[in-house]
Amino acid sequence: MLLRREVRTSGKGVVEITSMVAEAVDESGIKEGLCTIFVRHTSASLVIQENADPGAVRDLEAWFERAVPENDPLYTHTQEGPDDMPAHIKSALTASSLAVPVDGGRLALGTWQGIFLWEHRSTPKRRQLVIYLQG
Repeated sequence: MLLRREVRTSGKGVVEITSMVAEAVDESGIKEGLCTIFVRHTSASLVIQENADPGAVRDLEAWFERAVPENDPLYTHTQEGPDDMPAHIKSALTASSLAVPVDGGRLALGTWQGIFLWEHRSTPKRRQLVIYLQG
């Protein structure tokens, strides 16, 4: 089953989409199988990360900001603003798709794991997800 979803972001940062993906699994009726989530953009990404303590995600975001700064004079892809090339690099270093097993009709995530869409651009965006459920 192939489903499409939209996620609205408010600029740089993560949006937890675990419940959106879990609803898609429930809608599919699949009991055992695989859920693949794909983001159709090159300046946003997907990560599985701790969802119990927001500090874990904040620290990860801060680390990426230091590792891939805006306004690096070596960037040549700068037509869309100072956040454009860093967004592409961050996306390349993370993932555009994730695969999560489905067990007993539920995502087989660990106790503290959540699925996040990570917006790497400064301005709000509408990000398209494709969710494929097989089972």
